[in-house]
Amino acid sequence: MNSSSPSSRPPPDPWSRLAPPLVDRLLEAFRAESLPVERPVLESALDRTGGEGWDLALAVHRWARTAGRTPPRLAEDLVARLRPVAPPLRSADAAHGYVNLTLEPATVARETLETVFQRWERYGHWEPSSANACVEHTSANPTGAFHVGRVRNAIIGDTLVRVLRARGIPAVTQYYVDDMGRQAAMITWIWSRSPESWPPEIRAEAPTVDPAEKADRRLGRPYPAVSEYLKSHPEAQAEVAAIVQEVERGHPPPDHRARISEILDGMLASLARIGIRFDERVWESSLLESGAVGAVIDRLLKAPHARVEANGAAAIDATGYRLPKEEAKIIVRRADGTSLYVTRDVAYHLSKFARFERVIDVLGQDHRLHAQTLDALLAEIGEPRRAEYVIYQDLTVPEGGRMSTRRGTGVWLDDLLDEAVRRAREEVRKRRDDLSDAEIGGIAEAVGTSAVRYHILRVAPEKAVLFRWEEALSFEGRAAPFLQYAHARAASLLRKAGREEPPYPYDPAQLVHPEEQALLRRILALPGRVEYVARTSHVHALAGYAHDLADQFNRFYHAVPVLTAGPERESRIALVAAARRALETALELIGVTPLGTM
Repeated sequence: MNSSSPSSRPPPDPWSRLAPPLVDRLLEAFRAESLPVERPVLESALDRTGGEGWDLALAVHRWARTAGRTPPRLAEDLVARLRPVAPPLRSADAAHGYVNLTLEPATVARETLETVFQRWERYGHWEPSSANACVEHTSANPTGAFHVGRVRNAIIGDTLVRVLRARGIPAVTQYYVDDMGRQAAMITWIWSRSPESWPPEIRAEAPTVDPAEKADRRLGRPYPAVSEYLKSHPEAQAEVAAIVQEVERGHPPPDHRARISEILDGMLASLARIGIRFDERVWESSLLESGAVGAVIDRLLKAPHARVEANGAAAIDATGYRLPKEEAKIIVRRADGTSLYVTRDVAYHLSKFARFERVIDVLGQDHRLHAQTLDALLAEIGEPRRAEYVIYQDLTVPEGGRMSTRRGTGVWLDDLLDEAVRRAREEVRKRRDDLSDAEIGGIAEAVGTSAVRYHILRVAPEKAVLFRWEEALSFEGRAAPFLQYAHARAASLLRKAGREEPPYPYDPAQLVHPEEQALLRRILALPGRVEYVARTSHVHALAGYAHDLADQFNRFYHAVPVLTAGPERESRIALVAAARRALETALELIGVTPLGTM
């Protein structure tokens, strides 16, 4: 019986030991069919995600034409070359142009558990890499409290950073603070006077100011009314424009940055409730102060498609960059000599390219054109590098409509989290009347905030999210409480067994039940899923993995006894420990709080 503790560490992915002998057999089969194939090509073509009745799958379509056969026929011929199977291979079958391979159950159990227990808290984490990365996410204008529509950006970006770090990639998070644009100037304009002296139209919409209110809510409260007021008051528009110019010249009004910082601190405090923090704040004005923006404008003035408008503004003819027809001209410097957001963004990206090998921007779908414009300007100055863009769709609430701070139609994140915690507290109290109010409160905070985060993360970025309470707080469905409950159940089993820490003795030959094998394969898949998400930025795939792992653990729990088992008891306890370890890692990576009890 094996007994493993977290001492020496094998390679991070069990497949690094499982796959080579299978690749060897496949290479022999290809050669026997007179089909030349390089080992790296074959390895990259293998699907290791696993499915019903297979552990590895190889689509043979790319070689079918060379072989002069249909994909189904070629798959059948290759499978014939693999038979009779030999360890570690259990079976080989052909289906619809795929070669499907399954491993011996004891082999799966041994390699999976050995890797988990020897790497332990590092299971699912890869060895450090020298290639670094920067993820810029959220970067919402500091004009008021976070509404829920903004938070999807933060959740995607933060999860991606966690996964990159687990992959061994040193990743830095940046918040790009727009302190130069019209929106920031609107905040300075209204707060440069006392609330008592605000125009009546604005006071009517923001009649009271509570000094004790959270700064982002307090300072951002008049913003929608200011936005509306400026539409019909040109003299106020001119005053706001003057503030923009003062900031651009390096002479911002007193307290301009301090007030923006105060709002931003409040916004980030809201994000901290769901585990989101930033390494660096990059102030847009700093790029101007350093001369970086001026240098970019100089380069753009010498660009191949540069031109000067009749009013003196500088522009780029972007006809050849496949932008929408009405956007085929990009203004890069206004007639009054001031820069534009996109010009400053070029300088910002050049600063990122100078520090990081991989640059990732998380953007809402309404910023897609901005990304295309940015790429066009980078091409104009001869910069070969580009950022990777993770673009997501809107998040809405059942009442309908896209949320907007400017229109004052947002559902505030703080309010949403408070409501989630309140609902979670009611649900926990129904289930656990043996807990104190303090214990219930702690669980409710973890469940409520995790529910909001997971409900948004689980949907692929290219799909819109409709926020529904009954789905977000479900203990049975695809929701954070379901995942947390599975983790708590595993922790409870280990407490009752008196085996909360390694070592965990086990016999791989005893873990052959179909639900045990299915659970082992889910555990086995974690390092590969981390690698996939780090490579593709498909963070929802890790949320899906966490659900599938929790779901399979529950199936295992209901299918076989653990504490009352016979000879298999120790091996099943070891399997529970491995499942809890993998689930805890997955939850931490997606920002869901693992709980020991619920």
